[in-house]
Amino acid sequence: MSERKTRNLRTAYGETLVRLMERDERIVVLDADLCRSTMTVLVEQRFPARFIEMGIAEQNMMATAAGLALEGKIPFVNSFAVFTCGRAYDQIRQAIALAKLGVIIVGSSAGLSDFGDGATHQSVEDVSLMTALPNMTVVSPSDALDVEQVLPLLVALGRPVYLRLTRSELPVIHEGMPPLDLTGVRRMREGRDVVVFSTGATVIRALEAADLLESQGASARVVDVSTIKPLAASAVISETDGMRGVVTAEEHSINGGLGSAISMALRRLLLPIEFVGIEDRFGSSGESHVELMEYYGLTAGGIVRAVEAVLRPAARGSAGA
Repeated sequence: MSERKTRNLRTAYGETLVRLMERDERIVVLDADLCRSTMTVLVEQRFPARFIEMGIAEQNMMATAAGLALEGKIPFVNSFAVFTCGRAYDQIRQAIALAKLGVIIVGSSAGLSDFGDGATHQSVEDVSLMTALPNMTVVSPSDALDVEQVLPLLVALGRPVYLRLTRSELPVIHEGMPPLDLTGVRRMREGRDVVVFSTGATVIRALEAADLLESQGASARVVDVSTIKPLAASAVISETDGMRGVVTAEEHSINGGLGSAISMALRRLLLPIEFVGIEDRFGSSGESHVELMEYYGLTAGGIVRAVEAVLRPAARGSAGA
């Protein structure tokens, strides 16, 4: 795979949000004492009257955002993903999701990307928490172009949203592709043997895995699933046509994330499926994001091994049993 330029998703988020606020005075931004990490500092600098620093009070931030939405505002609420989803879950459930309010909840430094702060700051169960909530849309961008294109769509949606952003820079992989829409199922690479559904930071790993597999005589179709909920089930099913197996890859627990959503969509198909994700455990501290991705097997090599598993004759036989 040729070298790709990289961009930081958080920076793309902050810059795009400022541009949207220039056109739409309804947008207000709330942050929980992390504006330099979430990049809402750009909003604070440009629109100080529409930026609300809530301090380390995520529950109050969600309740305040609900009140602002009831008054016709479009609130973006920001903190690390582990805090937006975990610490304020009750307020999200009761005040935002239940009421179907157009609050956009942004979980920054998602997954293992806050590598230095360890398990307490790493959200490996946030997708499962948010997808379990009725009325909630869950979006996991895989590059900065995704972020730029999805934000206006989320503003127009007018419903509860959870937007999951990694802390790290990611390669730009969608240049030259059709604009993103909220169906969120895009074929990134053709393949004839196995389809790999991936999201967020694992999409580039899936593309790298497809290159490795090609050199070994196997062919993997790579599909980027940026909207995990509501999942476009018919599009997911159509991507399995002619495939011998399915692999899912995500920087999240294998419980309740993308893999669970894909397997639910494909539950009536007799196809073997393997899951690349975090195996029912918390995160841990590391020297870098890359080190942790390798430690948890969220790599091109890990995806290759999963593809090899679904292509084994035993796996194919058990699927048809």
